[in-house]
Amino acid sequence: MKRLKKRRNPRPTNLRRPNKLTERMIIRSSNLQFFLARAQQARAEADAATLDHVRERCRRSEAAWQALADRAERSEKLREQEAQRKAEQAAAR
Repeated sequence: MKRLKKRRNPRPTNLRRPNKLTERMIIRSSNLQFFLARAQQARAEADAATLDHVRERCRRSEAAWQALADRAERSEKLREQEAQRKAEQAAAR
């Protein structure tokens, strides 16, 4: 009698793997949300700070997180525009 090999990672064949582009978009979106949350947290800490140097440090932190969020948002918009341009270019062919 022939022995069947067991699959190491049994998985239904009808499940598709996530699209890498979609996966990246989710990660980028969560990065943006993370940056915005950290900026908001730094703002709250600055408002609650009683010492001037702590308040200044929190304001600098808020500015840095906000800059990261702005950059991430701008990059995402540019990526979407580029994808749209490529799709239009492909449709024209």
